Amino acid sequence: MLSKKILTKDEKNLLLNSIRSVDNFPKEGIIFKDITTLLNDKKAFRLLMTHLEDRYKDYNLDYIAGIDARGFIFAAALADRLGIGFVPVRKKGKLPNTTVCEKYELEYGFDEVEIHLDAFRDDKDARVLLMDDIIVSGGTAYAAASLINKLNVDLVEVCFLMNIEILGGVKKLKQIAPVYSVLEI
Repeated sequence: MLSKKILTKDEKNLLLNSIRSVDNFPKEGIIFKDITTLLNDKKAFRLLMTHLEDRYKDYNLDYIAGIDARGFIFAAALADRLGIGFVPVRKKGKLPNTTVCEKYELEYGFDEVEIHLDAFRDDKDARVLLMDDIIVSGGTAYAAASLINKLNVDLVEVCFLMNIEILGGVKKLKQIAPVYSVLEI
């Protein structure tokens, strides 16, 4: 499979068709996009990771931060492919050392995320990519991007597998960082 920076319509359809929709999860009225079916589809997962590697290999990144929990999967895999560090952005209370946290609103409630104060090894010139699987309202990603910005590093871009446009999360997030989504729904 050749790597390229732009996916064809057929490649995007392969990725979309590998993602299962689950009605009424985590609560009534929500259609949850389950990426576990993409992860266990070796062709779809390899296509996605090759695309992301090709896109970001020339960005001169130092770290990829992944949002708890599904963002960890893509961020850690891409960090390994690029030979750079992985930084977790966790839900509050999950990190053992000194952290900074940010509260945000979900589509169905409130939560907080945090990051270690020394997550980027005090490198103020660090170039960082932030990743998650899906953006809808953008609350989680906005909070995570705000945390990274508080640490005074260069947040180069925020990347998602999928942008579900209904609640305008990308528009809000673009106020503080560039955004790339592999798939638009």
